[in-house]
Amino acid sequence: MDYGKSGAARQGKSGPKHVEHNAKGTANNPFGARDAKAELVARMKAAAQAKARPDRDGAS
Repeated sequence: MDYGKSGAARQGKSGPKHVEHNAKGTANNPFGARDAKAELVARMKAAAQAKARPDRDGAS
């Protein structure tokens, strides 16, 4: 059999089937955008205080 005459395989599509709503580089998730470290530390401190409050009161 002459396999050279059977034709080439179909190539795959180069892109994804759909686009994510929060893909990198979009308006919802721009490249390089990060929260400021001060904001992160403030959120972490607030979460730690909220978690520690019931323990100090003896309510838990």
